[in-house]
Amino acid sequence: MMKVFVPNESAAGEPRVAATPETVKKMVGKGLEVAVQAGAGDRAHFPDDLFTAAGASVVEDRSAALSDADLVATVSGLSADEIRQLKAEAVCVGLVAPHQHADAVIAYRDQKINCLAMELVPRISRAQSMDALSSQASIAGYKAVLLAAYRLAKYFPLLMTAAGTIRPAKVVVMGAGVAGLQAVATAKRLGAVVEVSDIREVVKEQVESLGGRFIELPDMGGGEGEGGYAREMGEEFLRKQREIVTRHVSEADVVICTALVPGRKAPVLVTQEMVEGMRPGSLVVDLAVAQGGNCVLSKAEEEVIHQGVTILGPSNLPADTPYDASQLYARNVWALIEPLLGESGVNLDLEDEVVAGALLTHNGEVRHAPTREALEGDSK
Repeated sequence: MMKVFVPNESAAGEPRVAATPETVKKMVGKGLEVAVQAGAGDRAHFPDDLFTAAGASVVEDRSAALSDADLVATVSGLSADEIRQLKAEAVCVGLVAPHQHADAVIAYRDQKINCLAMELVPRISRAQSMDALSSQASIAGYKAVLLAAYRLAKYFPLLMTAAGTIRPAKVVVMGAGVAGLQAVATAKRLGAVVEVSDIREVVKEQVESLGGRFIELPDMGGGEGEGGYAREMGEEFLRKQREIVTRHVSEADVVICTALVPGRKAPVLVTQEMVEGMRPGSLVVDLAVAQGGNCVLSKAEEEVIHQGVTILGPSNLPADTPYDASQLYARNVWALIEPLLGESGVNLDLEDEVVAGALLTHNGEVRHAPTREALEGDSK
């Protein structure tokens, strides 16, 4: 019987869990033996007794469970030392951030672990239910607006009172991916006027369908990259973009930054000069801070105040909604794992587009080309 282990997340400030009682029940129904580390779901409000009721065993010894597992499901991946405790050819699933954790990638490779990185799942129709980046980004976009509304020194909606009219807040969203579109929808529900900047003209219709105003940019063609993400643009284009966006940012009460390019540093879209042109009391919420940030002044998990403008750098907003974030993420994990189950365990068909895309390491090799190239570059 294949053994699955769900550990307590050891990363600081990570309350999510990679399996819920709902998905554990499905695993058990497929004949898997599931062990959950004691307290793994506590911070996401899934106590141990719910996992026990779903058919899992609750274990205290993390090291023993790791060394015994055929498959380990995580949110933020394992440390290099923990990876070395796994048996060869075990399968590990999680948001492993390979570009940030080279030591873990090396350990996965050297230990001959089959690592499926959730952030590498290809954005194709068949894999939509496995797309953890989208499920978590949607939560981040929602929470970013609530954070901004809480911190802003004015109302979001238009208010007409006996004491006079309060004009609605103006929100500029940088990037119209999943997080950006959820930010647009949430800000509109709160009554703000919303403008959106994105290099992909294809998202204009989506922005407008949510009630946002699309900021037109010159020479929009070719802004869409692989998998529907924005592709990395040249400095000349970014300079022209900044010139146009600067005017809109200077009039904004809130700027929410969501623009990412997979596997690369986030593009700088909000310069120091742009921040200095904003009104005192306005806010920047930078959701791209974990990859360097879209705002040049943002710092991860810090509040920066520059000439009266507050720049917030929350790097893990989905963790602020751990119950729903865990439910969505656990379903993504199960959607990836279930089709791979065979009589002898996990069947990794390297010809399968989803497996080929998500497989970070396999049989002692780093299969993800950008990560492999980065490691080779570091070794020179």
